[in-house]
Amino acid sequence: MAAPDPRFYETLAPASAAELAELSGAVLADPVRGDLVLTGVAPLRHASGAAAGFLSDRKHLDALHASKAGACFVAPALVDAVPAGCVALLTAEPQAAYAKAAQRFYRVRRSEPGAPLVHSTARLEDGVVLGPGVVLGPGARVGSGTEIGAYTVLGPGVCIGRDCQLGSNVAIGFALVGDRVRILSGAVIGEAGFGIAGGSAGAMDIPQLGRVILQDGVTVGACTCIDRGAYDDTVVGENTKIDNLVQVAHNCVIGRNCVLAGHVGLSGSVTVGDGAMFGGRAGIADHISIGAGARVAAAAGVMRDIPAGETWCGAPARPIRTFMKEVAWLSRSAAAKAQPQ
Repeated sequence: MAAPDPRFYETLAPASAAELAELSGAVLADPVRGDLVLTGVAPLRHASGAAAGFLSDRKHLDALHASKAGACFVAPALVDAVPAGCVALLTAEPQAAYAKAAQRFYRVRRSEPGAPLVHSTARLEDGVVLGPGVVLGPGARVGSGTEIGAYTVLGPGVCIGRDCQLGSNVAIGFALVGDRVRILSGAVIGEAGFGIAGGSAGAMDIPQLGRVILQDGVTVGACTCIDRGAYDDTVVGENTKIDNLVQVAHNCVIGRNCVLAGHVGLSGSVTVGDGAMFGGRAGIADHISIGAGARVAAAAGVMRDIPAGETWCGAPARPIRTFMKEVAWLSRSAAAKAQPQ
């Protein structure tokens, strides 16, 4: 995503590198360049010459070297790694400084106090059915044939496709929803992901500037939560079916025709290939890749990437044949020890 979606986020006035340094407590490595004008923040891989990024780990040095960022929050020990064209903002807490800069540049769009339940700028196609107490924020769009249950809330800019079914008490923000999508009662789509930066002042929230994209034919179960991305989008592919009480964290990308049973939890930035299946209460660690057609057994705890087509189970999860051999060995060992001497 090149920049935060203006339907959901308001971009504020530009700021100089010197202003960002003062705001975040960083120090300009070269004070002469403090007059550089910046218009936003972005991860290093997305950043333009008018954006500030951050580097908090040496393992991402390649991203810094390839970045076009105009400025970068970086630890003093890594200042020599900053490219010549990039202004170095030195701080022991690069991610926390980045979070403060993001708050300076962007503001979440909200409905005006006292606005009617259906905002005057909301647009409904023919055949939309609204239950009692439905709220449609500024710029919301709803396609023909869609039914929205009682007391459901669509935030500013939210777009819902055609022939969708939304249950009661659903909350949707920062989201684009395709056609024929079913979202059951109590689901929450597009709330902030769990992005936290540690610092000397304690934990602080990192502004979440992405969206949720639900493609055509998706089902989202009751009381399921799908977080918007930190900067990139959280995406659920066509015809994927998600059960009740599932957690999908920020930046997850789920392919087409996947199945997630109840109480599954995907941590941030998990990638799931087409046709993957998850049994109930399976938990996936962050930045894990699940291959196409893979199967994750119920209650599995996945800490490593799973290749396409494989079935894994256990905690920590491993291939099912390995798991079954271990279970058989443990059973034999326990039986042997139970024999009288």
